[in-house]
Amino acid sequence: MPEIQRTDFFRLLDRISDCTATDEEIALYNACLNAVQSEEQSWDESILGNKGKLEQAIFNKISAEIQVQPVALNLSLWKKIMAAATIVLISGISLYFYRQHMPDLTTPKTEIVNDVKPGANQAVLTLANGKRIVLNASVNGEIAEQSGIRIRKTADGQLIYTLSDSGTAANSGGPVAFNTIETPKGGQYQINLPDGTRVWLNAASSLKYPVRFDRKERKVSLQGEGYFEVAKDKHKPFKVNSGTQELEVLGTHFNINSYADEPSSKTTLLEGAVRLFPHGGQDLILSPGQQAVLASGRMKVAMVDPEEVLAWKNGNFVFNDEGLETIMRKISRWYDVEVSYQRKPADLTFTGVVSRSRNISAVLNALDKTGKVHFKVEGKKVTVW
Repeated sequence: MPEIQRTDFFRLLDRISDCTATDEEIALYNACLNAVQSEEQSWDESILGNKGKLEQAIFNKISAEIQVQPVALNLSLWKKIMAAATIVLISGISLYFYRQHMPDLTTPKTEIVNDVKPGANQAVLTLANGKRIVLNASVNGEIAEQSGIRIRKTADGQLIYTLSDSGTAANSGGPVAFNTIETPKGGQYQINLPDGTRVWLNAASSLKYPVRFDRKERKVSLQGEGYFEVAKDKHKPFKVNSGTQELEVLGTHFNINSYADEPSSKTTLLEGAVRLFPHGGQDLILSPGQQAVLASGRMKVAMVDPEEVLAWKNGNFVFNDEGLETIMRKISRWYDVEVSYQRKPADLTFTGVVSRSRNISAVLNALDKTGKVHFKVEGKKVTVW
């Protein structure tokens, strides 16, 4: 345990319990906790105080200090964050819990030469004729009309397709016109398709879709990550091709994470039902709350917390026993930075929540205070050491 008298430690417990402890005192308490608690040991109330009371007191302190509503989490994840997590990050207020000994929690070693702002509503729309429109640089309102469909951009980062007055006449035979919307690193966007389906694209993602769906099916192609709220049409199934699989629904809500740099493709169902057709594998049907993970040609299905899956859409990062490299890939995509490693800490996982509206320093400094990993930010480059 760090150098602290037993009486001082209990005085520290009192300050945490009545929500008057400073961030430095909370860090000192965590250093004490880390020194005496290991994976094999249980919580010793004679040393650490009443666990439930302290967790509630710390939560009350967070709630009193933050300026925005914290993200809703399921009970099991919250318990992990408060009792056994590596870090907790809620709207910029940080608490640190780590089960291994840390030499110094109060002196971050991360060097921020320049801070990096978070991502925003950015995308490029490519029309059927090859014209490219930078949506974040174009004026709001109607930006194009093709095949009897008006395309309108809104101020809050939405692209809306609606039937124009000449739409019925234009709905005849002929080649299908496709549009593609692409979000860069550091970008996100929402698209309202002609059938009423809504799609949210995460950073570094793209969606290719017909300006008009045909009379038999509605088919789109996704790269990266997207959340879909599919308009119901029992006569026209909605299909999504994500490279390694095809998904078919009639009307439902689901999320697909299929980045090329991730080791697996994840499909999560929130509402309704979907049928998955893995390329070269056996098709299967998902139920709400289930996630199908496709890796190396093999599919596994498990129940997950939808709030964790949709955290990105709701403006948050949620880490649940996630490895450092997985976290850094998310950071790379959202902050549009290049990540390199001087060393890769083995078996280092984190659990916590942080707003995606924070600058990159808010995330990296909190990870740094675990004492197990440090960073240097220069321009658009992040070095992990």
